Amino acid sequence: MATSARFAALRHRDFRLLWLGQIVSIAGSQMRIVAVNWQIYQIALREGTLDPALALGLIGLARVIAILLCAPLSGLLADRLDRRRLLVWTAVAGLGSSAVLALATQFDVASVWVIYAMVLVAAVAGAFEQPARQALLPSLVPAAELPNALSLNIIAWQLATVIGPTIAGLLIATSGVGIVYWLDAISFLAVVIAALLIRTGGAPAVVPPVTLQAALDGLRFVFRTRLIASTMLLDFFATFFGAAMTLLPLFADQVLRVGPAELGWLYAAPAVGAFIAAAVLAGVQIPRQGLVLLGAVAAYGVSTLVFGLSTSLWLTLGALALGGAADTISMVIRGTIRQLRTPDELRGRMTSVNMIFFMGGPQLGEFQSGVTAALLGGPITVAIGGVLCVLATGVIAWWDPELRAYDGPA
Repeated sequence: MATSARFAALRHRDFRLLWLGQIVSIAGSQMRIVAVNWQIYQIALREGTLDPALALGLIGLARVIAILLCAPLSGLLADRLDRRRLLVWTAVAGLGSSAVLALATQFDVASVWVIYAMVLVAAVAGAFEQPARQALLPSLVPAAELPNALSLNIIAWQLATVIGPTIAGLLIATSGVGIVYWLDAISFLAVVIAALLIRTGGAPAVVPPVTLQAALDGLRFVFRTRLIASTMLLDFFATFFGAAMTLLPLFADQVLRVGPAELGWLYAAPAVGAFIAAAVLAGVQIPRQGLVLLGAVAAYGVSTLVFGLSTSLWLTLGALALGGAADTISMVIRGTIRQLRTPDELRGRMTSVNMIFFMGGPQLGEFQSGVTAALLGGPITVAIGGVLCVLATGVIAWWDPELRAYDGPA
């Protein structure tokens, strides 16, 4: 019975299709992240025109520019158009950006600026995909099974994030980055097929007008709902201060003295911890959810501090795995709060606002980590970020008593 409860949402055909498509596509995208970061780092070392840490940080800047520019429109479109169709077009755009990277690498014209441009294109596609997918999800399962669906989505994400970087590290070590980009391009077809096969209607029940006021309704809703706003702020500051994944090539090369295969392990480690946490959470009811959420984010900060100070590969892998587990606990609680407290006609716009926080935070954080690491070095930058993450958690816990007292849907 417990096993059945863990996978309850997978009984629904359309959710199952989307879930399987996500695993394949996300695995490809995670492979691309490793390839992009490694290739940028190597080009910066070889050419000497950019500091390697700054070159890595600029990847985050490219992504956050796309998120900030596209978020208001992407949320409005997700509340106006057929969400399945949006998933198809964003997957096609992602496929195209990866194919360009593959061809540029194959013909030896992959400069850092070509890579940044394609990172920007992929981020724009992601900025439109995220609200559409999140807004579609509640229509694929009953409301009572939504927390289970969110946990299973995290399992899919983390499973793909274990598989993708591990394969990417091995392929880069043996065949180079070009093959990784081709595999990523092919992986987008899984989302296209899943979206085309889904039978549940993807059109919203209430279609908002195309006005600035309609686009801003999501922002107004979020900041009128203090519990949702505080979870978003918590996510933003934690990921801003704790953003360190973009510096992994630097840590692998300069601190841990390992190669691309071990770099793949480092990228996969948070997903291992997250996968275990999500598998456990899929079948249990979390008690005192507000306090658990705050504790999980604080643990994420502590794991980031340990990662920054570690010079051991195995201690670093353990710290990254702990951070992934803590982030998953936080993600499940935050996602459930947002989905259950948001009206369907605002889901796309709420998700686009949330995207600024949960995607903008780490991407902007990666940029500041790159700049700070260029000045202070990677280890001290990451360690300070872990401390600030814990402090930010304490401030938000003090600011919102409702979050501290929260214990499930109300």
